[in-house]
Amino acid sequence: MAVCSSVPISDLLDRASQGSDKLHALSTTISQDLNSHFPPIGRVIMPRPSMCHTSSLQTPSDKQQALQVSESDLLSLARSLLQAWSDPLLMGPAAQTISLLPFSGGNDIGQDRISQLINFNFLLSCFRRDSHKIDSFLKVLRCRATKTQPQMC
Repeated sequence: MAVCSSVPISDLLDRASQGSDKLHALSTTISQDLNSHFPPIGRVIMPRPSMCHTSSLQTPSDKQQALQVSESDLLSLARSLLQAWSDPLLMGPAAQTISLLPFSGGNDIGQDRISQLINFNFLLSCFRRDSHKIDSFLKVLRCRATKTQPQMC
């Protein structure tokens, strides 16, 4: 007979935080590598982060604000951000973003190499921003679960 043991929430949050930290670090590395090969004109015409498909989600903008948000709301925000990335080209507010960018959705992110690079870099910058938010939210939750003082988070 198998015995199931419970895993403390602090351990689960620690594992999730480690995973999100790795994901954010990877997206940062890829973004930096892509930017090093990006034509200068592409950086100028890059859409603003406010055009990201997740920009309509009301999220804390810094750690101090995140510390003021309840645990359930932080989990809900992290879940909403993750769900929005299941298919970023087909999500609600993305339709507005897609119409402003030179790609039509689906697997087609541009007709030529420059527009493909711009669109991919834009989506990657949005993902990097959102993965940082998720990582921050999970770290705040982990601190709360371990009853660490907020200034130590």
